[in-house]
Amino acid sequence: MEATTNKTDISVKTYHFGEKIRAVREKKHMTLKTVAQQAGVSESLISQIERNRVSPAIDTLLSLANVLDLNLEYLFEEYNQRRPVSVVHAGERRTIHEEEIIYEEVSKPHEKDGQNSIESYIITIPTGGKTHRGHYGHFGQELGIILEGTGSLIYQNSKYVLEQGDSISFSASAPHTLENTGEKQLKALWIVTPAQRFV
Repeated sequence: MEATTNKTDISVKTYHFGEKIRAVREKKHMTLKTVAQQAGVSESLISQIERNRVSPAIDTLLSLANVLDLNLEYLFEEYNQRRPVSVVHAGERRTIHEEEIIYEEVSKPHEKDGQNSIESYIITIPTGGKTHRGHYGHFGQELGIILEGTGSLIYQNSKYVLEQGDSISFSASAPHTLENTGEKQLKALWIVTPAQRFV
């Protein structure tokens, strides 16, 4: 009997960025010869890369990117379409209680983003209450929007009065405290980068 061999088809994605390289080169009014000389490769190779006849080695690609001042993310953007998407349903928000303050997670930070990670949460502060964690400041940036109530952000030695609909942004490296100065609870949507609280 004739043996049957099972073959698994493996599709390999081919990266074509010749059109982008050529478009940038022409926009910069650079000839094939000029780019080839500066990149240390042959004019023929550049031509073949631009026509997607060959795929450049990584060192050649880096040289071309350097000569043309090309962002590598721009070259690969169409092959990186699948971005992480996270949904936080209203009834499934993680919460953190710090004394009388409640933090409800609105978006989940992604660990792979590192220092570029972003988190957002709703802060609920009862009358007379205030946040504590920012007393000494921390690395990053913050943006807050008052959803309801009235409050003040104490930033270093300055006070900023905030009412419903107001927003405020600042470097988180300086000491900062959000206080509820109104007669009802204060709710605010807060966005922080990099993520600090829900990591």
